[in-house]
Parts: sequence; structure tokens; C-alpha cells
Amino acid sequence: MTGLCWLSLLPVLGLLAARLAGLEYGPLVQLLAFTPYLLPGTLLPLGLALAARRWWTVSAAAVAALVLVVLVAPRALPDRQPAANGTPLRVLTANLLAGAGEPATLVALVRDERVDVLAAQEFTPEAEAALDRLGLAELLPHRQVNPEVGTTGSALYSRHPLRDAGIRRNGGGFSQAYATVQPPGGPAALVESVHPMAPAALDWLADWRADLRAQPPATMDGPLRILAGDFNATADHAPLRDLLDTGYADAADRVGAGLVGTWGPYDGDPIPPVTIDHVLVDRRIAVVRVAVLRLPGSDHRPVLAELTLPAS
Repeated sequence: MTGLCWLSLLPVLGLLAARLAGLEYGPLVQLLAFTPYLLPGTLLPLGLALAARRWWTVSAAAVAALVLVVLVAPRALPDRQPAANGTPLRVLTANLLAGAGEPATLVALVRDERVDVLAAQEFTPEAEAALDRLGLAELLPHRQVNPEVGTTGSALYSRHPLRDAGIRRNGGGFSQAYATVQPPGGPAALVESVHPMAPAALDWLADWRADLRAQPPATMDGPLRILAGDFNATADHAPLRDLLDTGYADAADRVGAGLVGTWGPYDGDPIPPVTIDHVLVDRRIAVVRVAVLRLPGSDHRPVLAELTLPAS
């Protein structure tokens, strides 16, 4: 019974130790995305150890559960917000799965949610044409797009004028559209459609880390910045936490929605949902609401963030 108790607990302890130490090597990178699922995973060994009165195992399981609560629970609790009282801005990010995301649904989301800025990843020429036919240009007339066949395209659509727009390609091969959005009567914000390499294979990990490190930092004395997209990383990955530490906040975490999955079983694969799509906002920006929506045809779920910019 002692061996059974420890055998059920050791995988939890091992992955938790890797998370705390930042040991992101090989398959551990992918496993760390499922860190929130370790919390219910402590219940079995804890129950077994209590039933068998194996008090050392009970203590280890209880400590592991407490550490996981400290790591994970804040994402489900609203944070304090900055005193922003300026222009509202609604930002929607959507990974289109190589253009397979249903364009009519995406246009309907933009219309119904009164989206001001749309950041799209895996944006293809066919997707651009379909969105134009369905009237996206009337809703969001300003754009900076780079449609490409496959998964490397990127797009940024806006209700408000854009300036200093461009496209950059990260080391993993994906392009990222960016621009400065100028809402009427409010401060400008630099917005970028983010898509680093996925850590899907061992020889892609270096590009994954480099792409996340190459994302523009936020600085409290610089321009307002918003990064929206498929980051291929959760808050349990050190490179994303390092990016947040430059001056960003995860919009979903701000309102207690940071554990809502955005990628997982939506294309039929039996993968527990994980949160890899984010809207990261300059900490001077307030977050009013975050919603994880549906886009048939894609393996990702769009993320809508309703923001309030600081006064000019």
C-alpha cells in the first residue's frame, strides 16, 4: 500500500518540480501545459494515503496540492485593475487553422461583439477573400495582412486607422502583422498578431523559445502595447512568464478567466483543453471582460478582450 501511494503521487511531484525549477526540456515542455490538471491529480494519492494512514505520503500530497493552488488559483480570481478611464477597445484573436475556420462565424463574431481590432493567425488568401465577401471590410475597414498558404499567414484588421504597420517573420517561420491603432479621442496602442513556433517536436523547441523571447516587451514609460494571438504557451511556461514580467498582464487572468481552455479537443483529438491563446495587455490598460468563443473548423477558440485604455 505504501508503494501504491507513492507510485500514484510521484508523477505529480515530478512534473510539479519541473514547473517550479523551470526545467523545460524535451517532452516536459508539452506536459507543463497541463499543470492545472495536476491539482485534481493529487486527490487520488491523498485519498489512498489517508485511507492507509501513510502520513508521510499524506504530507507530501497535501504540500503538492497547496503549491498547485498557489500557482494555479490566481488565474481564476479577478485581479486589481489600473484606474483607466479612457477609450474602450475590443480585441479579438482567432487562429483560423490554415484558413479552415468558418468565415461566416468569424464575421458574425466581429459584428455581434462590436470588435474594434481582429488579430488572425494561420491566415490564408482563401480566408481573406471569404471574409471580404462576407463584409468584414465594412466592419473593420483598416488592415495589415499577410495571407499565405498553410499556417504562416497573419492579419490585423481594425475599425480605427492604422499607422506604422508592417509584417515581421519570427525565427520559426510564422509571420506577425503589427500596427499602431489610433482610436478616436484616445491614446494610440501598438497591436501585434502573435504566433510563435509550437513546441510540437523536439527540434522545434529552440525556435519556440527564441520566438517568445523576440516578442516586443512592454515598458511603463513606452507606448501602450497589446499582443494578441496563439502564443503556443501557457502561464506554466517560463518564456511566457518572462514576457509578462516585462510589463504585460494576461487579460483573462485579470478577470478570473485564465483557466478557460482555448485549444484542445476542438478538432476531434482527445486532448484536455489548455490555454495557449492570449490577449496580453500593457499593465496600464484595464480589462472589463474576456470571453472564449467558438469558431467551427478551427482547433482553437477565439478570445475576446474588452479593454479600457488609459486617458490620453
